[in-house]
Amino acid sequence: MRNWDSDPFGYFNKDRSADFGPDPFVIDIEQETKENRYFRSALWTGEHLQLTLMSINPGEDIGLEIHPDLDQFLRIEQGQGIVVMGKDRNNMNFKRKVYEDYAIIIPAGTWHNLYNTGRVPIKLYSIYAPPQHPFGTLHKTKADAEAAEGH
Repeated sequence: MRNWDSDPFGYFNKDRSADFGPDPFVIDIEQETKENRYFRSALWTGEHLQLTLMSINPGEDIGLEIHPDLDQFLRIEQGQGIVVMGKDRNNMNFKRKVYEDYAIIIPAGTWHNLYNTGRVPIKLYSIYAPPQHPFGTLHKTKADAEAAEGH
């Protein structure tokens, strides 16, 4: 478990997030992903790329979405689920079971969703190129994310 008192950058304060972009940055991504408890937290945002952490509770999903102009990479560090993708939101013809240590590549213009089918939160990190969310984005819950994105 992390020693919250030995954090020189203030990132690990339990009540807030920090976006370290666009400065150079090094972190133990597996550890930070597993310790993240927010639905979505932007960890690093640059001009051409963004790294976010996510935690999806059992029985929940990311939400059906499409990014017309960006590619997305997901890496699951904990949990299991089902990812669906397709060119048409009504024809999600790509469906795979995913587990920890799996990577998911979502090409620009592809509808997609990730469902948590396990008993523990899915902990993942996501890389968007270019960035998808505003600098410093913090959505504590899925409902916060939906409200911020106008759903």
